[in-house]
Amino acid sequence: MALKMKPGEPVQNELNIINAGTYLEGTIETKGSLQINGKVKGMVKAADEVRVGRSGEIVGEVYAKSARIAGKIEGDVYIEQKLTLEETSYLNGNLTASKLIIDEGAYFNGKSDMSGSRPAGSNGKKGLFEKPGAAQGVAHESPEKK
Repeated sequence: MALKMKPGEPVQNELNIINAGTYLEGTIETKGSLQINGKVKGMVKAADEVRVGRSGEIVGEVYAKSARIAGKIEGDVYIEQKLTLEETSYLNGNLTASKLIIDEGAYFNGKSDMSGSRPAGSNGKKGLFEKPGAAQGVAHESPEKK
């Protein structure tokens, strides 16, 4: 029996998966969550969570409510809530997030802005998806890790 949805009915927290061995170029946008185990070149936007698996790679900007990174990102990351960089992660780019967790062994090279949770105009700061200001920060174990 097939599940029938009414046209225009919103899908709640749908998980979209880009498997290992898949290469996509362009903009990916979803109202749900996204798991990337393949390679993406371009902008990634998710209304919920973006997860980058150990084999996953993104070259481009990432926008999401939350993110958990175990793979590689070359580009800026804008997260509304929590960003977790797991021990196998590689992030070469600036980040904006309300909460940041960096596991031991993770590679991060860029600037971090922790003002992501503040609403636009609060304390003179811009909102999350407006041009962010940033504080300098570098945390990494080995520049050879990729």
